[in-house]
Formats: sequence, C-alpha cells, structure tokens
Amino acid sequence: MSFSLAAIVPSYNHYRHIATVVDALQAHGLRIFIIDDGSQEPAKSALAQFDDPAQGITLHRQPENGGKGAAVMAGFRLAADEGYTHVLQIDADGQHDLEALPALIQLAEIHPEALISGQPIYDETVPVLRKFARWITHVWVWIETLSTVITDSMCGYRIYPLRAAVDIIDRETVGYYMDFDTEIMVRMYWRGTPVRMLPIHVTYPEDNISNFRLGADNWLITKMHTRLVFGMLRRLPKFPFNRKEDSRSLSHWGRINERGATLGLKILFSIYRIAGRRICWYAMQPVLLYFFATGREQREASRIYWRRLYLARGEDREPSLLDIWRHYRSFAAMALDKLAAWLGTIQINDIFSEDLASLDALANRKPGIMVVTSHLGNVDILRAVGAARGIKNITVFAHTRNAVRFTNILSKANPAATVDIMEVQDIGPATLIELQEKLAAGNWVVIAGDRIPLEGSKRIRMLDFLGAPAPFSEGGWLIAALLGSPVYALHCLRDGEKFRILFDKITDRVNRPRPPKDGLEAPMTEYVRILQENCQKYPDQWYNFYDFWAVPEQINMPDKKHEETT
Repeated sequence: MSFSLAAIVPSYNHYRHIATVVDALQAHGLRIFIIDDGSQEPAKSALAQFDDPAQGITLHRQPENGGKGAAVMAGFRLAADEGYTHVLQIDADGQHDLEALPALIQLAEIHPEALISGQPIYDETVPVLRKFARWITHVWVWIETLSTVITDSMCGYRIYPLRAAVDIIDRETVGYYMDFDTEIMVRMYWRGTPVRMLPIHVTYPEDNISNFRLGADNWLITKMHTRLVFGMLRRLPKFPFNRKEDSRSLSHWGRINERGATLGLKILFSIYRIAGRRICWYAMQPVLLYFFATGREQREASRIYWRRLYLARGEDREPSLLDIWRHYRSFAAMALDKLAAWLGTIQINDIFSEDLASLDALANRKPGIMVVTSHLGNVDILRAVGAARGIKNITVFAHTRNAVRFTNILSKANPAATVDIMEVQDIGPATLIELQEKLAAGNWVVIAGDRIPLEGSKRIRMLDFLGAPAPFSEGGWLIAALLGSPVYALHCLRDGEKFRILFDKITDRVNRPRPPKDGLEAPMTEYVRILQENCQKYPDQWYNFYDFWAVPEQINMPDKKHEETT
C-alpha cells in the first residue's frame, strides 16, 4: 500500500497562529483540510482567507459548532474521498511543536499500520491543573487498555492510518467533543492498531483561547471513561493476563522487563510534586492493580519468596493472593518513599535516633567503608539524610544501565542528593585507584549483594538462604578484598511511620581467596545471615521480584542486546 498523507486542522475561533501551522504543512507538501467548526467573527473571516484549493488548501465549514471530534471526523471523510491513506491531525492554536513534524511523518512512513501520536513535553506555560487532569486520564487509559503503551491519549498531534480510523467512526461510538482524542485512540488500540509515541514539546501561547468547557466536557469525558471501562470488561477474556501461568521457565532478573519503570517514575514525580503523597498513592492503585493482574512472573516470584519464608519460620502453609497483594502494595509505598527521599521531604526526625547515632559514628571516620546492601528495604533513605550527617560522597555500583537512567531522573529533582553511579562491568585498575582515593577521603562505596551478574554463572556462590541454596555474586566481595576496607551490611527499612537504618559490621577486611584458603566464605555467609534475619523481621519489604533461588543453569540469561534495550 502506497503512503499518502493529508493534514486536518480543526479550528473553533482559533486563527491567530494558523498561518504558521499552514506554512509548515505546505513546506512538507501536504494536502490541507481546515475544518471551521462554526467559528464566530473575526475568526470566521480570517479562516476563510486560507481557502485555496489550487494551492492544496480546502476550507470546510461545519454548519454549526459540533465539537473538535466532529470536525476531525469530517476531515477524515474529506481525506478518504480523495484517496489518502493517512491523515495528520494538528491543532490550529500554535501549541504543537512544528519542528517535530518531520519525525512524526517519518515514523508514519516506517510504520504505516500504526497510530503515531505525540507525547507532550510541557514547558512552564502549561496550567498546573490541566497537567494534573491529564495524568488522571492517563491512568484511566492504562486501565481501559490494560497496558501502558499509550502514554498520552489527549494530544491532538498525531497521524492516523485512515482506513482503520474511518472504520472506527463508522462502527463504534466516539465522542464529538474533547472526549474524541482519547476514545478513538483506545478503540483503535482495542482493534489491534499499534500505537507509537513521539515526545514533542507543547507550549500554551499567551493569547491562546481554550475551547474546553469545564462542566460539559468533564461530564462527557466521565461518560467516555465509563463506556471504555465497561468495554474493557467485555473484552477481558481476550486480555493476556488470563493465560495459564507456567512457572517452569522463570527469567534471570536482568531479563525481566522493567515494565515502563522510567516513564512510571516520571509520572509519579509529577503527581507527587503537584498533589502530594496521599493523592499520588490513590492515583497509583489502578496501575498497581494492572501490574498485579498482568505480572505473571512477578506474582510467581512473590509466591516462591513467601513460601520459602513461611517454611523458614516453620509454617507449612501456602501463600495467599492477599500476601502477594500486600507485597505489591509495599513495593508501591517504597516507590513513594524513594521519591520523598530524593525530593528532600524525609527529615532527620523520620529516622530512629539510635540508628542516627550509628550512622554518625561511621560517617565521620576515615578512611571510608564498603557497604553491602540489598533489595530488602530502600537504600535511598540513606541518601536522603547522608549528606546532613557528614557523608561526603556515595559511589553506588549498579548492574544495569536502568539504574543509571533512574538516578539521572531523580537527580534532576534534587541535585543535592546526587550519588555517583558506576556500572559493575566498568571496574578496572583505574576504577580501583579512584575508589581507593574516595575511601581515603572518608567516602563510601555501596554495592548490592543480592543480585548475580548478568553474564551468568561467573563468580557465583550458592549459599543457604531461607532454607534453600540461592546464588550470590562474589563480585562485590572481590572488590572489597582489593580495596582492603571494612565492610558493613546496610538495610534501610520502614518501621511504622519512621525508618530504620541498620548497620551490621561484617569484617574489618575481606581476605583475597588464595587456595587452599577461601577468604570470601565467611563474610558472604555472615551477609546472608543478616539478610535472612531482616527478611524475617520485615518480610513484605523484599523487592526481588524474580525467582531468587533459581540456579544459573536453569535461567534464561540475558543477552547484551536485551540489556541495552530494556
């Protein structure tokens, strides 16, 4: 099928910026349909001046104001009558970044079967309430599609495959006003049209006139989401989370997709900053329910963990769905604590005083220390209060580039809480020299001891954890041996309304393994003992959502390409 693109510019009383929009569209050789949705003077006369069929511009005037959706649908039919395969929808008020037009068109040419949509990046001109209201719609769309593929359903800057779009408006109910953009996108997604999002800049010109009717359009949007939720429920048997679970082939932790984590973190940041923790917690619940329903591997991993925990306690019982749901909710609460830590809202008085005394004693010593932590609890609590207690610098070793990305996002919110992030595979002689200099200056080096390396069974040691052998990496302990520094176990855990920062000294120095002596066995075993003890005390704060006890030979190990793209 050949690719041919026309542009639809709906307008109701917007005319001040439309000339710039038309010029940009003509520069790309596009056929243009301006849809005047019953504009009043002076907009009516101003729009009429653009009607020039010889130059590829047609003004179509609706008999009365029927809404943005009705105007766009009229444009669909005009473009279809002239044989176009795709249509570009763009607002007339100058909000959309015209420099993104080439990328939008190129994406549509590469993926002609897909709906290509802008994902707005707002500047400071966006009204705060409007931005918050959009996030509410995003959450509902994730529920309605049981997916986070559609990251913004309200942006009117998009390219439709025309046949699929016309088929929707011919066969299904689609809103005529501000409910149009979201509803047609969701319904096209339901019918199998792929959706691809392109980040674009959006501004609100000072002379911009909003056509949003606060009462009427909010009511129409509410009714639209009601229709879509019930439509989702009717389609529920076809959604993938109803497939039978099979735990026989669980993935290595590095192959389990982060499932929209970068985007999710940005969304949480926005809601948290605008509305605070309580509203953010409520907004998270539908998304959390979605991940609970669709996260087969994560649910099974949680079940395995609880089963091991109960057996270690001497309780012969099967974990319930309530146990697993409580585990998920704890993870969500930890995510909010992480945001609070990086935004600087966690204060000294949120930490138990006896834990602060231990922290102060370690913070003021030279040289610095090696800290082995885990995915039990939330180490970001340390970052929240560390600088105030005299910790000059924390260097954290991460296993994936995801950790680097997430930290970059968080650091923009609070540069004072920034830590150095270093990938494990980057360690070499120069890195060791740098780390020794950091330790000599009293700084800390932190690494998680409960993740095995991505390259498989290299430097793995099986140690008893919650009653069964589990793989632990020797990498961090080899680094500790080379640095010759004291090693402490650290766990930052929520305890009621406050936080515990628990330090346990493991050894003054890790001895390098030289046959027949094994210098790693004792410190690693002690670390696992401490980890197990804290798991027993704070069971729902364990956040390794993969089969922790699976031996490397039984795991699908990640390849390099996957690590680069997850």
